[in-house]
Amino acid sequence: MPKTPSDRLFQLVKSLSGSEKRYFKLFVNDDGDRDNKYIRLFDAIDRQEHFDDEQLRAVIYAGASIQSRKYSELKAYLYDLIIKSLQSYDEKTAVDYRLSQAMLGVRSLYKRSLYEDCNKLLQKASKWAEAFERYESLLEIIHWHKQIAYARGDIGALDKHLLEWTEKEAEYLKKIRNETDYHNLFYQVFLAIRKNALRAGSQEQTLQQVAKHPLLDSPQAALTHRASVLYYRTLTILSFSEKDYKAFYQQGMALIKLMESKPEYLEEDVSEYISALSNFAVSCGYLGRFEEVSQCLEKMQLITPITLDDRLKMHRQYYTHKFRLCIETGNFSEGLKVVEAHLSELENLDKELFERSSFYFQYFYIFFGAGDYNGALDYLNRWLNLPRSVERQDLQSLARILNLIIHYEIGNHLLLDSLLRSTYRFLNKKEGLLEFEERIIQFIRQATRTLGRRELEKALRQLKDDFHMLIELPKERSLLQLFDFEAWIESHLQRRSFAELVKEKHKKTQEA
Repeated sequence: MPKTPSDRLFQLVKSLSGSEKRYFKLFVNDDGDRDNKYIRLFDAIDRQEHFDDEQLRAVIYAGASIQSRKYSELKAYLYDLIIKSLQSYDEKTAVDYRLSQAMLGVRSLYKRSLYEDCNKLLQKASKWAEAFERYESLLEIIHWHKQIAYARGDIGALDKHLLEWTEKEAEYLKKIRNETDYHNLFYQVFLAIRKNALRAGSQEQTLQQVAKHPLLDSPQAALTHRASVLYYRTLTILSFSEKDYKAFYQQGMALIKLMESKPEYLEEDVSEYISALSNFAVSCGYLGRFEEVSQCLEKMQLITPITLDDRLKMHRQYYTHKFRLCIETGNFSEGLKVVEAHLSELENLDKELFERSSFYFQYFYIFFGAGDYNGALDYLNRWLNLPRSVERQDLQSLARILNLIIHYEIGNHLLLDSLLRSTYRFLNKKEGLLEFEERIIQFIRQATRTLGRRELEKALRQLKDDFHMLIELPKERSLLQLFDFEAWIESHLQRRSFAELVKEKHKKTQEA
């Protein structure tokens, strides 16, 4: 069976930012010589939208016969060359690479007995490591100070500094242990939440144990800036899981202030800051602080992404919250413009690295709210056709209920008869129907019959009363809160648009 060509090189080239690609050209001293095969291969890959190994081979060798081994060697050489250029690029911008190179420099100087030069380089590295809390590097720096004093037979230096060095080593080890413990607490909570997303009961014990841990009693227990960040990150996840949205908001605000107090750290890594802003926007949304959601989005737009993952995360989080803001405030006409901008930006992103399907529900909601039922149905069908995932079974169930509603709105009464049966079978297969699902199916089945206006209003009022009762039940509430069923019911009772009622509800909430 023929071996499938590897796309590792293609993925590497596509992961590079514009500045990284420019740096690669400078790194290999590209002065316009287009005869360099690895440069031609790099440019050819950069131009490709999808990996096509045969097309690349044709571009490089122009149809001439060539041994596969030589082509494979060319690709391997280019791959290694790009990695070296990235290491050089990162060395100029990342403190960890600067420290690593400094330690290699000390080793080289030490082998040649250039001890004074070693100490000067160690002094420079120590300033970087202290500024960025790189305690593993500080331990290595102390090791070299002792090693150099020993090699020189400098008894005076050892006698003067050994106790100081020993105390510093103990302090650094304590801080490393402290950060490690906070990391482990954070990962325990993260794992419990993600692993048991659909089995809330099975995660409670782990979360309760973590919440009682002494390291979470006070922010003073965190001995470093990075440990403090982990302290607040862990608390925000715990608060969210407990649905304590006020604490979630307060801890999120403290986390952002803490991160912003060290701008030099954000120049090294903005990934966690993007996540913190996103989570804070979620907390603001739960508390109806929509002005603060907008402020979060403005901050997010000012971030300069460091990695491709940062860029994708910023794009995903920004539009997730922007769509939600339009939905919550009932500004569906603005939402349509945001969808258009979003789809336009997606054209510049690698489809393999970005999952558009995560937005299908929000697309549906905005088109539905804007009264474009055909557009809403299009995205709902795409949503329904996604591969089933255990993690998203709840949303798949909701999608089928919304499918009934939108066909009811369009007036597809003939199709609804079969949809009601298939929806009932699907929902009944998983764990039995929820109460609200049964009430929706019952209502639509009644409404598709020839009912007079008075009978229809009676059925709608009964559905409204049922929903007011069911939303108090935790198992029902989790799905009922994902779509404004109340506004939909009221739009039929009052003969007003869905968008108008959502806006009205938002305005009343803000005035309360």
